[in-house]
Amino acid sequence: MNLKDNLLFTFLILLVFQFSSGQNGLNSFLTPADTLNLKRQNRVVVAEGLLASAALVGLNQLWYADYASSKFHFFNDNEEWLQMDKAGHAYSSYQMGRFSAEALKWSGASHKKQLYGAGAGFVFLTAVEVMDGFSSEWGFSVGDVIANASGTALYVSQELLWKEQRIQPKFSFHRTQFAKYRPNVLGSSFSEEILKDYNGQTYWLSVNLHSFAKDSKIPKWLNLAVGYGADGMIIGNGENSDLLLLPQSEKYRQFYLSFDLDLTKIPTKSHFLKTFFSVFNSLKIPAPTLEYSGNEGFRAHIFYF
Repeated sequence: MNLKDNLLFTFLILLVFQFSSGQNGLNSFLTPADTLNLKRQNRVVVAEGLLASAALVGLNQLWYADYASSKFHFFNDNEEWLQMDKAGHAYSSYQMGRFSAEALKWSGASHKKQLYGAGAGFVFLTAVEVMDGFSSEWGFSVGDVIANASGTALYVSQELLWKEQRIQPKFSFHRTQFAKYRPNVLGSSFSEEILKDYNGQTYWLSVNLHSFAKDSKIPKWLNLAVGYGADGMIIGNGENSDLLLLPQSEKYRQFYLSFDLDLTKIPTKSHFLKTFFSVFNSLKIPAPTLEYSGNEGFRAHIFYF
């Protein structure tokens, strides 16, 4: 998940909390409306529009301004970083859409309108991709757009099938040894490494078990998660580690199986806690984990994040 993909994602998290700023009766304010509240709906639409516009302007000034512009062109980066960036695109698109849909639900908007709102992530990231297409440093990536579409489709399809999210993408991160070798690419601080160092990122599909066996005694909050990560990535395709005076490292994929929690299934009458749990349900809870990679075989972790 890179800086560009995370910019609106961060803004949308702030959006969830900004609704509560300056309000008396916080819990009452966060309670979703039973019927359409036009004032709330308009506030959601305006806030999301302003945040998206600000994010695009910010990207143009802080990111693209450092590179020469060019004619619109395509760029095939499907083989880069063992597709970790594509997993990040799908995750970001899903979560942006989820926050947008939940904000509309809070306003009392219909389920159909919530599904339209779920497309916010795809629309925003496609706009970013178009900006990439006019930058000499990058280009419009069809692979990125497909990944964005898959994230949105995962949310919308579950709402159409079940009217609930039984399978949710989640994210976890741990620091690695590689960032110190290329801090300009992999991050020079912890916050930058979270966004840039694909070696430390893991993307998960967290499945709520009780949702598929509603008559069972499985706890409603218990999930089983499968994860994907990669390691040994200091350089991208086409770069020479010898010329860059970097150590040799073998790139390899990692696959994980772990338990997880669905925080939104924890019983509470507090709508503040429900909002809090919804926001942080985008992150994978550290838990005992089984890892497999072609490089090291099976490994067990008491806690993995």
